[in-house]
Amino acid sequence: MNSIQNFVEKVSETIDSSQFTKLTLSKPRYKSNGLQNIFIRVIDLKGDQRLTFNYRHLTKDLTKNFEVNEGLKEIESLLDDKFKHATLLTRQATWQLMINKKGKVTVIESEASASSKASSHNREKLKRAPLNTPYLFELGITTSNGDLIPKMADKYRQINKYLEIMEHQIETNVKKKKLKLVDMGSGKGYLTFALYDFLQREKGYDVSITGIELRQELVDFCNEKAKKCDFKKLQFINQRIEEFDDGHIDILIALHACDTATDDALAKAILAKSDLIVCAPCCHKQVRQQVKGKTQENPLLQYGIFQERHFEMVTDTLRALILEQHGYESKVFEFVSNEHTRKNIMLIGAKSEKVNTQLAAEKINELKKEYHIDFQYLEQLV
Repeated sequence: MNSIQNFVEKVSETIDSSQFTKLTLSKPRYKSNGLQNIFIRVIDLKGDQRLTFNYRHLTKDLTKNFEVNEGLKEIESLLDDKFKHATLLTRQATWQLMINKKGKVTVIESEASASSKASSHNREKLKRAPLNTPYLFELGITTSNGDLIPKMADKYRQINKYLEIMEHQIETNVKKKKLKLVDMGSGKGYLTFALYDFLQREKGYDVSITGIELRQELVDFCNEKAKKCDFKKLQFINQRIEEFDDGHIDILIALHACDTATDDALAKAILAKSDLIVCAPCCHKQVRQQVKGKTQENPLLQYGIFQERHFEMVTDTLRALILEQHGYESKVFEFVSNEHTRKNIMLIGAKSEKVNTQLAAEKINELKKEYHIDFQYLEQLV
């Protein structure tokens, strides 16, 4: 067995022991075809391991999946004929293979790099939404073979980031295993389907989710896909948020609900005494329209574009404080932006007995006085 074969055998061992993170082939022997690198990872495809090869050319990327044994043969062939360098990243070590001009092969082992550990961690995170999950195919994110459709890569990252956030928030703030969730403004249902599947399949919750959506065609689409996926406790209804009437909501979700729908959704959650509120706030016109024509002392607000952005922050700060006023511990942080909007703020409210509701009320009044705001719409709703 030669040095290249020994190296490929090492790759095989790390895959079998679940230590494999990534393999990169670089320094092509010939540059005429424009192929620069190949990045190789392990994926789960319909319950089976596959090696996915990303062929990085000067002007394009190509992806191809192999069964593990076929992939190992492809790696050996590529090192024999097309590449002079390989870097194998594992959780425990880094292995580098180098081939000089005379064809001599050198293999060096070193300690696992920080990037390798981070990459391993990121691969674990992706398992919150495995590519072979049926709903991803039904919603047009993967092919029938479980391959990620390239133009849906941003949406897939958003799904996994969302599940990461929701897992932490639910485990931290909701002390029950039977959950009723309402997703207000569910749209095409990407995140709604993902959360239902994750909570039921991975976390073992007895969960029911209702998606509220005004567009009948999306309601019909999502109900059809839920039936195909056998998601018995996932349903979508055509209704305005302010008309939804259900006194029991454990977790309320409102992501980019437009017009005054963000405030309508927050009000429903507060009145239902929901354990957890997850909101990506949208539409800040209500406050901006109030302050038109009013002189603002802050010099930042002399400029229209700064004024618009500033009052977006003021609006969402008021929303967070109103949640605190009603007994919620609030957090505001950056979320992966939706592919159709630059707004990427997430507002979380968790029911808590430790919140100083009186202090929150005082801060609300101070903000309104400073910016000459009569009221924020959510105040009137609750």
